[in-house]
Amino acid sequence: MSRVRRVRGARRPVLASAAVTALALSASGCVTVHGEREVVPAATTSEAARALKDFLAAYNKADKTYDPAADAARITGPLGAINQGGLKSRRVQHPDGNSHHVPLDLTDVSYAIPKKAGWPRYFMADTRANRRSDLRWLWVFTKGGPDELWRATYLNLVSPKKMPELKKDKDGFAEPVDVAAKDLALAPSALGKEYTSYLKSGGDAFAPGDHTSGWKAYRDKNSERAGLAVQYVDEPQNGGAFAPLGLRTEDGGAMVFFSTHHYEKQTAFKGLSPKVGPDAKALLKGEVRQSLLLDRVSNQVVVDPKKRGGEKVAFLGRIQGLTAAKGA
Repeated sequence: MSRVRRVRGARRPVLASAAVTALALSASGCVTVHGEREVVPAATTSEAARALKDFLAAYNKADKTYDPAADAARITGPLGAINQGGLKSRRVQHPDGNSHHVPLDLTDVSYAIPKKAGWPRYFMADTRANRRSDLRWLWVFTKGGPDELWRATYLNLVSPKKMPELKKDKDGFAEPVDVAAKDLALAPSALGKEYTSYLKSGGDAFAPGDHTSGWKAYRDKNSERAGLAVQYVDEPQNGGAFAPLGLRTEDGGAMVFFSTHHYEKQTAFKGLSPKVGPDAKALLKGEVRQSLLLDRVSNQVVVDPKKRGGEKVAFLGRIQGLTAAKGA
């Protein structure tokens, strides 16, 4: 996404479209921690606003100094992995910090706060930013317990025209989606597995687009480059802070955030070696003689329709960042 901090590995055209969707989803079943069984709002509006403000202050400090420690306590999950990988790389390349820093400013903020029992809890902040102001910036915050901080966990950028209408109760609270929901085209817990399977073998679970048919075609075409053989391994991420999160939409479907892990191994033909870009070089472990392994984390948001009439899961956006590189 434009000006959002991430490590830019070998840049893919399909990733240039700043897309995304946002939302959050309840853990399967009602989690009870410290005896809390009552279904309550995940946060008050003032609490959500404070969480966003505190995160933004930490984010801007980290962006100015390229110091991963500056916002580490306010970020987690896939966004945390992307953010911290980007900061580590840029700090190596620019030890004096970001000379072009412009503070991220968020305005026109609204909150989608679901009611749920126990922990973890989450909410979504729908904002406008001074970067890519034509898109909505969707932030999902999570909190694992009463004594923990709210942390930014997912971020995606979505066209206002593609934003689904979220379901709200009479008090204005959103409705969470169970990860095992069976009335959707795909259960949220299955999205990561189905997506990584699609990237390998294809299928009909997802609507065509930049992050599905477009990205798969690009990778298939580039499995062999000049002097290189390229292998891809994709893995779903469903545990802990990487768990999918979703909110019900007015039409009975859901907007769901989920995370995946992607490895790209470049093996050079005899007598050659892979080229290492500056972002990967800053994170590199080992010596690149014949192969280079690039490790990326991706966070995406989709519209998961109600199971009816064969509708397919449609991507609203995806953001990917390089988190590690290894030579051999």
